[in-house]
Amino acid sequence: MRIKQSFLLASIAVLTMISYSASASLPMTVKPVDSAMAKEEVASSAVKEALAEYKSLSRKDRNSRLKEVKSMLKEYKAEKKAGGDADTNTILLCIVAILLPPLAVYLYEKEINTKFWISLLLTLLFWLPGIIYALLVILAGA
Repeated sequence: MRIKQSFLLASIAVLTMISYSASASLPMTVKPVDSAMAKEEVASSAVKEALAEYKSLSRKDRNSRLKEVKSMLKEYKAEKKAGGDADTNTILLCIVAILLPPLAVYLYEKEINTKFWISLLLTLLFWLPGIIYALLVILAGA
């Protein structure tokens, strides 16, 4: 439950930063940052500012932002469940299928099943049939 609250607060902070930068009359200027540590500090200070702004909102505005974040989160989860990034995943799995066919089948199926064992056997016997079988498994579901 605590993780959900912190995730929602972080999401609200990001939305607040986006809405603040969109509504500002002057464009936001971003200074180049040299190290990863400085980037974390900038992000941390931006999140703190956004949280402070969120806390200064009225209860009605807070609730409306929470509803907005929850609806966006539901849309994201539904899109992810429906396979919104299928093209990128399929391309990456095809690359892995050429290098390590059984691993690609395992990542695609998300379990060790008969398709995995067939792919492993074909890869151990001859490399090319293992690659072909892995690509068939991955591309047949796509």
